[in-house]
Amino acid sequence: MKTHRRLLAGCAAFVAVIGLAQVLPGLATPAVAASLVEVTSFGTNPGGMRMHIYVPNARPANPAIVVAMHGCGGSGPGFHSSSEFAALADQYGFVVIYPTATQQAGFGNCFDTWSEAAKRRGGGSDPVSILSMISYVQRQYGGDPNRVYATGSSSGGMMTNQMLALHPDVFKAGAAFMGVPYNCFANAADYPPGASRCTGGSMDRTPQQWGDAVRQAYPGFTGVRPPVQLWHGTNDTFVPYQLLQETIEQWTDVFGLSQTPTSTDTPRAGWNRRRYADTSGTVRVEAYSVQGAGHSLPSAGMAASAIAFFGLNGTPPTTPPVTPPTTPPTTPPTTPPTTPPVTGACSASYRQVSSWQGGFQGEVTVRAGTSAVNGWTVGLTFPGGVTVSQLWNGTLSGSGPAYTVRNVSYNGAIGANGSTVFGFLASGTAGTPTLTCASP
Repeated sequence: MKTHRRLLAGCAAFVAVIGLAQVLPGLATPAVAASLVEVTSFGTNPGGMRMHIYVPNARPANPAIVVAMHGCGGSGPGFHSSSEFAALADQYGFVVIYPTATQQAGFGNCFDTWSEAAKRRGGGSDPVSILSMISYVQRQYGGDPNRVYATGSSSGGMMTNQMLALHPDVFKAGAAFMGVPYNCFANAADYPPGASRCTGGSMDRTPQQWGDAVRQAYPGFTGVRPPVQLWHGTNDTFVPYQLLQETIEQWTDVFGLSQTPTSTDTPRAGWNRRRYADTSGTVRVEAYSVQGAGHSLPSAGMAASAIAFFGLNGTPPTTPPVTPPTTPPTTPPTTPPTTPPVTGACSASYRQVSSWQGGFQGEVTVRAGTSAVNGWTVGLTFPGGVTVSQLWNGTLSGSGPAYTVRNVSYNGAIGANGSTVFGFLASGTAGTPTLTCASP
């Protein structure tokens, strides 16, 4: 129990640090900045994910695409606001996709890098949902299929390595912050910190074993694999620093490179970089050890280094495309969010995020009144025929059509007039539930 509390505290500290990330100074910004937009119908979505995109006002007719993925407990909009990728998109004219994971192993809202479906090319789950997002941007904005890149932090860094292994034909390069090697997790039970052999620090395979895992992910691939950039803090104990070495071993073996770097340097104070180049001098693997850093990457300037590694830091465009998309990029939620007045200790409001044949995704905002609350319970009663199958940021009890959701340890305390959010996936006909909220 003490270990679990420490891990939760580490996760909270990580979220707090990421939230304090600063926008890189000196970037060119359009006179009227673009905005983050949610896309509610982007294609096949077996992972039940949400999609947000940032499309800069100035971009070429066929912009590059960067998929930027958050850590556990985070969201696409959160990663958009706490990282530097949108500012860099304004400067260099690429489109950023910000997926939101909804899987519940670990702390919730984690990208699925553990299930057999997610570890199999075309098997389903989050990787297929992410590919659908990429296809959407290619259709709607003319996104360049030859310039698609992946990056992410923690859980998102893990998914970066996953996507490069499964789909080397889709991605041109990747940059993983605080990730783990592909196929490090045995299953869902092996994912949560404290119970995981992978992030518990006891995973030690040979370079060939790690490399074989990637080769088996797409046995028929004969093309050029995407180069990878890796980042890890030397004081990271949440996702142990030694996993950087395991990931280096995986990718250098995949590229047939020596475990000895071809060059080492310190491009910034505390950034110790190792590069692994092939016989032509092309860098295939680049690894940064960030001295003294914990589970808090990317920090200022690191996103710019990733974009430079992708080769996207060229001359920015000055005009938008001549022909705008002919189809609106989004459809509004079926049920708009409402903010009723708080008449008791707390209130709850519902928003339908998306729906499909036989199911839907919903989100509930819990609001405190004029006084802070320490713990909350929300009752949801659906019109009927609805079964909640997954829930995050809360503890579910009951059965359809009536359910009860209680806070978890990290979101029970809400300040006066503050709020928190939990979400769910359900089967059945989408309908607005009747909500109640109580606080001890």
